[in-house]
Amino acid sequence: MHDKVHAGLSPRAGRGGRVVGLCALLVIVVLALPSLALWRYATTLPPLDLTAASLRSTVILDRKGQLLRPFATTDGRWRLPVTAGEVDPRFLAMLKAYEDRRFDTHPGIDPAATVRAAWQWLAHRKIVSGGSTLSMQVARLVEPRAERSLLAKLRQMVRAIQLERTLSKTGVLDLYLALAPYGGPVEGLRAASLAYFGREPARLSFAESALLVALPQAPEARRPDRFSANARRARDRVLDIAAERGVLTEEEARAAKAEPVPTLRKSFPMLAAHAAEQAVAADPAARVQRLTLDARLQASLETLAAERAAALGPALSAAILVIDNRSGHVLAHVGSAGYLDAARAGAVDATNAVRSPGSALKPFIYTLAFENGLAHPETLLDDRPARFAASYAPENFDQGYRGTVTARVALQQSLNLPAVDLLETVSAARFVARLRGAGATILLPCDTAPGLPVALGGLGITLTDLARLHAGLARAGSVPTLVRRLDGPPSPAEPERTVTDPVSAWYVADILRGAPPPENAPSGRLAYKTGTSYGYRDAWAVGFDARITVAVWVGRPDGASVPGLVGRAAAAPMLFDAFSRFGGEPEPLPRPREALVAATIALPPPLRHIRRDAPKTLAATLGVPLKIAYPPDGARVDLGISAGERIRLALKALGGQPPLTWMVDGLPVAESLRRQSDWSPEGAGFARISVMDAAGASDSVVVRLE
Repeated sequence: MHDKVHAGLSPRAGRGGRVVGLCALLVIVVLALPSLALWRYATTLPPLDLTAASLRSTVILDRKGQLLRPFATTDGRWRLPVTAGEVDPRFLAMLKAYEDRRFDTHPGIDPAATVRAAWQWLAHRKIVSGGSTLSMQVARLVEPRAERSLLAKLRQMVRAIQLERTLSKTGVLDLYLALAPYGGPVEGLRAASLAYFGREPARLSFAESALLVALPQAPEARRPDRFSANARRARDRVLDIAAERGVLTEEEARAAKAEPVPTLRKSFPMLAAHAAEQAVAADPAARVQRLTLDARLQASLETLAAERAAALGPALSAAILVIDNRSGHVLAHVGSAGYLDAARAGAVDATNAVRSPGSALKPFIYTLAFENGLAHPETLLDDRPARFAASYAPENFDQGYRGTVTARVALQQSLNLPAVDLLETVSAARFVARLRGAGATILLPCDTAPGLPVALGGLGITLTDLARLHAGLARAGSVPTLVRRLDGPPSPAEPERTVTDPVSAWYVADILRGAPPPENAPSGRLAYKTGTSYGYRDAWAVGFDARITVAVWVGRPDGASVPGLVGRAAAAPMLFDAFSRFGGEPEPLPRPREALVAATIALPPPLRHIRRDAPKTLAATLGVPLKIAYPPDGARVDLGISAGERIRLALKALGGQPPLTWMVDGLPVAESLRRQSDWSPEGAGFARISVMDAAGASDSVVVRLE
């Protein structure tokens, strides 16, 4: 006894030590048994399957990432992709303060919250507060189960730990933001923010954040579009807790409570509906697609099409396509005057409908004539009553005639007789072949051979192809391959297609800049052409500058006639308005160095006047066809250019009626009474060599000079 006292120990102290030890052991057992139970239970569960949870709505974005149109999932839910980095940080802070204060530190389950909830349940024989973490809520969303039992809660706890180990905190939070229910078919924060507030969740007010925090707890009972009073009470409760836990100040919470609760669910965005559907059809597996479209421009032009179509009359629709000339990107694709407007057949995408273009293709008759040295912008043409091919006798739109006019005036005023006259000279078959070679799909009536009526719209073409061809004029003759998607797999390489040469393209662009504009529109700034199909079924306008090409169509989707529907009055004003909405000043095309700017009197004699009584074939009046004998078409001619030599290229023709005028790339280089001449090229490369005789017959070849 003395020894124990001397050692500082007493029987009571010994018993106290044993009690402490037993308590410590009990605590260890209490903590270890649930952990052991969880571990044993976890071994009985199948592997965690996140396949269903990964299902998202397909979303179509514009070139800057702005949402154009989402699509519901296959089971009809709106579950838009979103990550924590795309969400207002104030929402995340409020969510954690309200749902799971220790989310950033616990392993998936919160022991303190779980013990507190269990103790309250034992003390009050009812649930006073829950111990569920955000991770456990995600587990319930990933593996939804109807029963509410201790075993179900245990399963959630196991899955919560597995989720955090598999996905990390960020991944778990992303899953919650994507899967949380918000009433009806709306799931996930992004869909809810768009449905109730009409905007993305990147910037939310305190009141909006609080409502979106509260809704998943009872999504059907708190839906603001059905039970606004319940929604307000739940929102205000979240604001009180956020203020209590330091996320908001009392003043901020009070101001947020004064904001109204939305009482209607908004429609999801539906910009570029036709383009979005085409994108999904082309790549149905891609959940996110980023198109080349500009959402601001798209929205503005959709409004323009709807307003103008409504003003023009019932059942009329309109379509607009905008192309970036430098890249080939489609910047706007308006397929109709309103996708949901059944009275105007809004679901029909008129940009891909084959229609008669009227006079909208006339510029390419002129480029073909310019390119082959048959005419120049200042060449004189006859605009008088005439009969072609024995029975074809076209008239001008106004049924009047101007007499002798330049090619410039004839195209600017869209005169029919000169266009048909030129087409007979260059050949309708050759004209159609050139358009098809440039990548346009051209349909002829009943697959007939091309005839002179194609000059005035006697063929079928889409608005898309019409826009591409005119974009080719803006690109010095090179027709763009349209690019519609920015993030997709690279498109297979396509061969370069041309519709004309650079000089002829500039000639026509320069002419069309002088076309008389519609009423109240500026003149001399935009190269454009209109068209009106036979029977007033289609009104067209297509214009371009160095930056963009805009094509407009107005008509009835069913092809019915609309008296008075004229391209200049119906489509041209929309064209000029579309350019103004794009913004900036129109940029003229740079003039090629080889372009010949001269008055009619200064042109070579064969280019001054095309007479209707001149031969329209390659045969001259002597009866021997005019033909270039040298150099042959497609030849590679070595003139020693790479070695710095300056050997002149011999030019030789057979047949024809002298004098002969030789031209290279549309510019006269020699005139001779003999059938032989020569020319000194300035450098290596491809050259189009043409010859024209005194009667108007011509021939051309393309050679490569080395």
